[in-house]
Amino acid sequence: MTLLDLTPRVATSDRLATLPVLIIGAGPIGLAAAANLAERGIEFVLLEAGDEVASSIRLWGHTRLFSPWRHVIDPASRRLLAAAGWTAPADEGSAPTGRELVDDYLAPLAALPEIGSRIRFGTRVVAVTREGMDRTRTAGREKTPFLLRVQTSYGQIEELTGRAVIDASGTYTSPNPLASTGLDPIGAADVDGLVLHALPDVLGADRATFAGRHTTVVGAGHSAANTLIALAELAEQEPGTRVTWLIRNPSAIRVSSSPDDELADRAKLGSRVDQLVRTGQITLVDSFEISRLQPNGDGVRLVGRRRGDDAFLDADLVVNATGFRPDLGMLREVRLELDDIVEAPRRLAPLIDPNVHSCGTVSPHGFAELRHPEPGFFLAGMKSYGRAPTFLLATGYEQVRSITAWLDDDMPAATEVQLTLPATGVCSTDLASGGSCCS
Repeated sequence: MTLLDLTPRVATSDRLATLPVLIIGAGPIGLAAAANLAERGIEFVLLEAGDEVASSIRLWGHTRLFSPWRHVIDPASRRLLAAAGWTAPADEGSAPTGRELVDDYLAPLAALPEIGSRIRFGTRVVAVTREGMDRTRTAGREKTPFLLRVQTSYGQIEELTGRAVIDASGTYTSPNPLASTGLDPIGAADVDGLVLHALPDVLGADRATFAGRHTTVVGAGHSAANTLIALAELAEQEPGTRVTWLIRNPSAIRVSSSPDDELADRAKLGSRVDQLVRTGQITLVDSFEISRLQPNGDGVRLVGRRRGDDAFLDADLVVNATGFRPDLGMLREVRLELDDIVEAPRRLAPLIDPNVHSCGTVSPHGFAELRHPEPGFFLAGMKSYGRAPTFLLATGYEQVRSITAWLDDDMPAATEVQLTLPATGVCSTDLASGGSCCS
């Protein structure tokens, strides 16, 4: 622990002390931040772009998480719920689906009066700044309220002020592009509607979209694996359904199939995909670097390079399961300090580098690693991990516990960061909004 880690919360003006903490995103981490603030009696407002809590998780609610219930319930949230008569899921050793996570935990949490009364739905944050200041002005900055410009679901533009900001808005709505360069492939607009978001409900609501068609899944992580398994099952039921798996590396090292993985469901996922490839139910195309997309009849042609040669692959549909990145556009006027590679807070980045760490080997971290040059501003949850796919919900819960302690001038609690995570295996969530198939 360094001397800097013990620096207390910045001094506040009389006005700043009367303002609420503004939380962006009502997913698991945003709601956990709200629960921690509520326990400490700190006023807050929770801003959610969707019309209900965990709107991103609801999009992939059919997918089962890796972590069991005991790892996906925030401790402060559990205490508040228990006090209101809530009963935890009977089998806390089992892993819930995203839908179960919402229905059995997050929705009841958001319905608590101390939290639900402070949520503003249909309120999308479009910009964060300081009141009367752009990012170039320094004098008096730490005593000046934050100003958030928001757009409501009715199209109205409003501005809100707060003493601090916790951005837990996730990354699920910001997928990585298909092209290996990190840019959108040339021609992407010409095949709009044929490239689909990660984790479609292949065996449920989206069944008719994929039945009898050839789908190429692009990506080397666990969201790709979930979709591949579902498509292979669909192919057994619907004639003409074909599945291709395209990755840019020689192997999909992110999909764990280790028998020693403490998250058993994660290991089973990788093993199942391996088996489907071996039996020919999934066609694997490795070392393919996409550069361009072209219409091809009613389908799409992926054009690029493979092992030094020009290559192409035709499909009816493409699922983009290449992972996610933070949308930093709304933070243009905030003084951020991000790692050049991972796009996570600079002090956090070495602890979560996916080239070194899996989910279970990430060190405990809190406000000290999450700080930016902008006093009182924090990225939390999946968005704090930038492009690193090693996030677990338990990690985000400890982040916001530490942040809220710091906001309350409780430095012993803020600095004593502790975390026990499931170990071994390689973890790639490729999901966001604080919840994932890995979390």
